[in-house]
Amino acid sequence: MAKDVTLSIANLDKQLFCHILTFCRDHKITDFAKKVSATGDGHCYVYMAVGLLFLHPQGSHFFNLMLVSYVIELPLYLLLKNSIRRTRPCAAFAGFESDFQPSDKFSLPSGHTAAAFIMASVVMTTFPILAPIAFAWAGFIGLSRIALGVHYPLDILAGMGLGIGAVTLAEQFI
Repeated sequence: MAKDVTLSIANLDKQLFCHILTFCRDHKITDFAKKVSATGDGHCYVYMAVGLLFLHPQGSHFFNLMLVSYVIELPLYLLLKNSIRRTRPCAAFAGFESDFQPSDKFSLPSGHTAAAFIMASVVMTTFPILAPIAFAWAGFIGLSRIALGVHYPLDILAGMGLGIGAVTLAEQFI
């Protein structure tokens, strides 16, 4: 019974991936997805956190919460990614071609999504009025990773959970 449920979830995940990818390719969204995904690269977070540290009264809290959250998230991310070892969709589907090169071999969880949801959660904690924008942006980061063919939808959900969970745990230490 559990094996049937697992197979059904995996099949649904793959079907949803194919639908999202097809929609994005049919509507020529892939180039835009590359640009959105690039906003989730780590250096953007460092610039924002350091800038706020020096320029805003809440910058110290923002910086510290973000730093502790990443200290929690990164080892968990690496443990999960290298234990689960889920093949990326761009490598799993025969005949699938993507001109986007992922940073590593495995897909679960999505590191870009985890980082984006850390940022969104820290924004929510520090600047609550900006939370809807931050979470919408984080969601677009996750969708961009599917559109580029490097993550399944469940990878994105796992990344969301990892990012939000890391901030929730980090708040206990800050």
